[in-house]
Amino acid sequence: MAAYLDREQVGTEQVPAEDNPAAPPELLALAHAYGVDTSYDAGAGPVQVGPRTLSAVLAALGVDADTPELAADALERHRADQARRLLPPTVVAWHGRRTALDLPPDAEARVELEDGGAWQLTHDHSWWLPEDLPLGRHTLHAAAGERTGRAALIVAPPRIPEPPHRSWGFLAQLYSVLGEHSWGMGDLADLAELAQWAGAELGAGFLQINPLHAGMPGEPSDPSPYRPSSRRFADPVHLRIEAIPEYTRHDHVRDLARRARLLREEVLDHDALIDRDAVRALKQEALELLHTVPRGVGREAAYRAFVRREGEWLERYAVWNALAEVHGPAWHSWPKGLRHPANPQVAAEKAALTDRIEFHRWQAWLVDEQLHAAQRAATDAGMPLGLIHDLAVGVHPDGADAWALQDVLATGISTGAPPDAFNAHGQDWGLPPWRPDALAEAGYAPYAELLRSAARHAGAIRIDHVMGLFRLWWVPVGARPTEGTYVRYDAEAMLAVLALEAHRAGAAVIGEDLGTVEPGVRERLAEHGVLGTSVLWFERDWNADGEVLPPDRWRAGCLATLTTHDLPSTAARLTGDHVALRHQLGLLARPLAEEQHAAAAELADWQHELVRLGLLADGAPVTTEALYAYLLATPARLVGVWLPDTVGDPRPQNLPGTWDQYPNWRLPVADATGTPRTLDAVAASPGAAAIASTLAPMTGHADRRTPPGEPL
Repeated sequence: MAAYLDREQVGTEQVPAEDNPAAPPELLALAHAYGVDTSYDAGAGPVQVGPRTLSAVLAALGVDADTPELAADALERHRADQARRLLPPTVVAWHGRRTALDLPPDAEARVELEDGGAWQLTHDHSWWLPEDLPLGRHTLHAAAGERTGRAALIVAPPRIPEPPHRSWGFLAQLYSVLGEHSWGMGDLADLAELAQWAGAELGAGFLQINPLHAGMPGEPSDPSPYRPSSRRFADPVHLRIEAIPEYTRHDHVRDLARRARLLREEVLDHDALIDRDAVRALKQEALELLHTVPRGVGREAAYRAFVRREGEWLERYAVWNALAEVHGPAWHSWPKGLRHPANPQVAAEKAALTDRIEFHRWQAWLVDEQLHAAQRAATDAGMPLGLIHDLAVGVHPDGADAWALQDVLATGISTGAPPDAFNAHGQDWGLPPWRPDALAEAGYAPYAELLRSAARHAGAIRIDHVMGLFRLWWVPVGARPTEGTYVRYDAEAMLAVLALEAHRAGAAVIGEDLGTVEPGVRERLAEHGVLGTSVLWFERDWNADGEVLPPDRWRAGCLATLTTHDLPSTAARLTGDHVALRHQLGLLARPLAEEQHAAAAELADWQHELVRLGLLADGAPVTTEALYAYLLATPARLVGVWLPDTVGDPRPQNLPGTWDQYPNWRLPVADATGTPRTLDAVAASPGAAAIASTLAPMTGHADRRTPPGEPL
């Protein structure tokens, strides 16, 4: 029997996709049965996925399809298993709509409600779930003869809560915003202060920040907030040590605070990069000391309540961190008995690490407290949404979540993106994806818990690469990104879980839907109330020679902005510095002169549009304020202001395609000359007041920007 690939060669030999033979019909049918696409379109017509890729992806789904014979056997078993099932693993119902059930006429069925109640179903020519089932995560039971079935039943609201009204807010990378008392990088107290100023003084309605997920331990650490150890818990590096109540009861910690000022001064006064590792080390030293301070009975009760609420997720997170201190962060290289949280050896090791596990649980609680305080500060300042937390698309394969959730994550697979017009080589993000089959068998509980934690201290959540609710590009580890394929998810279930958790949290949802988006996806998201993301420079009518899209033709259900953390700053766009930077780093795909001409033509298009709308005088150069006035003219529900735009910072926070060539994720907010600016300096900048005044009609808070004694 001929195999499609030699498993021993995966990772050492990369076979070009065009060298793959055509997949046999047995393998194609099996792939379709498991939701694995057998072709994709990169913009130049359909590309057939080779059998090596299909076999490797199916192996990650627990299916051996290395030969046509094995594929045929696996397909037969899959069909037989489906025929035997009385119920699928998860059933979705939308509140207010009847949902059909595929059950035999002589079956019996009932719903066990999450609150302990029960709902007996009746057969009336066919089986239906009633439209007035209560919202929640229930259990559906069915029996027909000797066959029985049990399924998770998710009853979700048809739409996610929308922002209460149009508003604008800041988009900020928290680490880059240093206040007067930061320990070398922005922290959660700076976040609260930023929210108070933006809400109370400027009338901002929200503050969207980068993911605060727990990073991987070890030095040097990965500064990217989009490849975390855990998405479930935030990183203690964001703590304001002085805001911990026990701080005042330990003299030596105050000595550390004096040392921390040097870290801050290095960044602000000596042009140093943000050094997370140095900040983390100093804060960990302080936390070790503060952990020895006894807590009062009230604080102890609050901590115990947190531990009970977080349950097994917190336990596994703390255990992984304790084990990583002993064995290193790469759990795949730990002693074999420690590589799965359910192994007996893990239980034995926990007994020896009780103190360290407790320390990591306690840190998670402190971060949760300060996140709560930051959201409270935002809403108290009048923000209708407050904080918008960012949920990364995945986790580091060696991190805490990958260890704790390995039963529902695909092994030997990395998430990425196919080749397209912007990147002919495709992308490999190094993040293990959810297994759609295992997620369904788990009733989507891990996904629901992740959403629940993200929305707990937020008015909205942003979902990175929201298209992943429908499909993700899977790349077998060791293969090139071009040798991947799309794997489908049950979008109905993913959206239902999202809608239910957002409803319960009272949170809006913003999807990052930039890049390649499958037809119909944006419409499905909008149907359920998920806002999209629209960036001014990309909003063109591609059916009319790429002309600038007039503001009245923008979609209303979006967060509109001028830039993101992965794109050039507005200041750089207006000067052409973004082209010069990419040329300096050897990242241009065309000669410098061509790129400069294209950038100038793009800016000229927008200048013409701004003049046409009366937002700019004829012949005047494009300004940041005029561009934000254009966003105001669109029907966009939310307008996001890139915080560095207020001081003219020309540098991007992240330059995709670079690693050590550019200081990604390590730059403080700076002015047009590259001089770092504190939060107080940003607040006092004329740019902040000018942009806020431009956008004041969105919220009607012009009075907050009127100097005392002057008439409105």
